[in-house]
Amino acid sequence: MPELPDLQVFSRNLTKELKGKTVKRLTIVNKKKLKTPVAALKKALEGGTLTTVEREGKELHFKFSNGNMLGMHLMLNGNLYLYEKKHDKKYRIVEMLFDDETGLVLTDFQGMANVMLNPEERTAPDALSKEVNYKWLKGQLEKKKGPIKTVLMDQKVIRGIGNAYADEILWDARISPVAVSNSIPDEKLKALVKSIKSVLKNAEKQILKKNPDLISGEVRDFLLIHNAKREKSPTGGEILTMTISGRKTYYTEEQEEWR
Repeated sequence: MPELPDLQVFSRNLTKELKGKTVKRLTIVNKKKLKTPVAALKKALEGGTLTTVEREGKELHFKFSNGNMLGMHLMLNGNLYLYEKKHDKKYRIVEMLFDDETGLVLTDFQGMANVMLNPEERTAPDALSKEVNYKWLKGQLEKKKGPIKTVLMDQKVIRGIGNAYADEILWDARISPVAVSNSIPDEKLKALVKSIKSVLKNAEKQILKKNPDLISGEVRDFLLIHNAKREKSPTGGEILTMTISGRKTYYTEEQEEWR
């Protein structure tokens, strides 16, 4: 599943490619998870000119000059493709054809990726927002007795962090993924906030360096801990695995645990 740094790159590149183009035709192929009537979607978006594509948490928001927005969640296997005039992609969810005969298509062989018209604003802050600071994090974790990794991945607490980057962030802060959330000392909470920002921003830079035109998929080979090809961390700790909340977790004994 694409995570925050991947989606940051997608939004940048999609804006570069599609800004200023007007939607000629919107086609909904798979209505499995559609919550808005097709007619309402077409009326809202056809004829609209794309102004920007932004990332919000794990979603992409396509914003149009008429004030409407198309929200898109790629889920686990959603992929985006640009095309000219026609394409041969299977498992289509939705496609937008623009006035210059170029287009964008979303596919998902599982049919789980979805789109929504004018998605509601979420209450949980985005991981890169200014709201995510030491004071905010301390207030959130005081209420939580579960493993810190579970909290970091909870989109109702903080939006944008998934399995891979939760592991990277916790190793960077040297906090065990099973540390009890409300037992982590203040000094480590400050380190955790710093790691959230630095790990995610650095990952975006690494992805852009390796694949500057990326609009789909994942780039993971640079990850330091959540990486099946690595046996040791950069500081020599053996990389171990466990399962937390059903997700494979990578960590080292360099990370401290509090209960």
